[in-house]
Amino acid sequence: MKFGIFDHLDDCGRPLNQHFEDRLKLVEAYDRAGFHAYHLAEHHNTPLGYAPSPSVFLAAVAQRTKRLKFGPMVYLLPLYHPLRLIDEICMLDQMSEGRFLYGVGRGISPVEVGFYGIKFETGTAQFREAFEVIRRGLTEDRLTFHGEFYNFDAVPIPMKPYQKPCPELWYGLGNPASIPWAAANAANTVTRRPPAQVRATTDAYRAEWKKLGRAEADLPMLGVNRHIIIAETEAEARDTASRAYPAWRYHMGKLWHEYNVPFPLEAALPPEWETLQQHGDAIAGTPDQVRDYIAREIEAAGVNYYVCDFAFGNMSQEEAMRSIDLFTREVMPAFADA
Repeated sequence: MKFGIFDHLDDCGRPLNQHFEDRLKLVEAYDRAGFHAYHLAEHHNTPLGYAPSPSVFLAAVAQRTKRLKFGPMVYLLPLYHPLRLIDEICMLDQMSEGRFLYGVGRGISPVEVGFYGIKFETGTAQFREAFEVIRRGLTEDRLTFHGEFYNFDAVPIPMKPYQKPCPELWYGLGNPASIPWAAANAANTVTRRPPAQVRATTDAYRAEWKKLGRAEADLPMLGVNRHIIIAETEAEARDTASRAYPAWRYHMGKLWHEYNVPFPLEAALPPEWETLQQHGDAIAGTPDQVRDYIAREIEAAGVNYYVCDFAFGNMSQEEAMRSIDLFTREVMPAFADA
């Protein structure tokens, strides 16, 4: 079983320059601990995401780590000019000698993409077209494409990624309708949904994979993302969670509520930690409790990749580092052979 990290890099209350440096120190800890990958969210004009240009922060990650894979979860493809993004992907993959993970998506928030003049109702079509343009640009020496949103005639593409033919593909899988596309493109996935919905998603992905005639042994990573806080005592862990989570949850819904747009995760992300944990979507406890929780969830959700969110809301750097240290020493070893 491999473990990864998901990070919104939301507002923590500390000065932004310190916030960036603190988070890079956590990333260094993930690298030392042997986590598989670091996945960074992209959000715009909101305290939910202080890495609205993921490539900028990930360039620092490339230089501060040695083994850790990393990438956006996800690049919002309709917001990028494909030629610029092709260049950024190649640069990050070359700078890290093949550790870059190419995460893609259309964007969940109509408010955020609307700030950029993107029509949410055509987002899926534009995403699919942008994906094809970038796929060609990463593998061909000259890019020719004519579509509804993009037109290129024999544009020279001198740079190529380190990974051949292109970096590993990742997709944030929340909509069941996207499962056939994800399976057809052999995309590794991460899902943040209640346990029963995660199981329905992984079962459907496996069914699509089998329908395509592909071997179970070649199945991509099917991951689940959870907030995790660990301390020496359950009371300490829950105290941190009860204080830090509501700040993150406020950031998550802020733009939706401010612009009077229905928030699709209102029920899945309750405002208080206790309810979230009761639903089975998070854990705050001792190493033993966290270890048992993860073992149960891996079995119930049908995942082969577990993505942890250790740093969020207004928790301190010390509290986040405590979770990482205890997880590394007392939880991860139990799953070495899983």
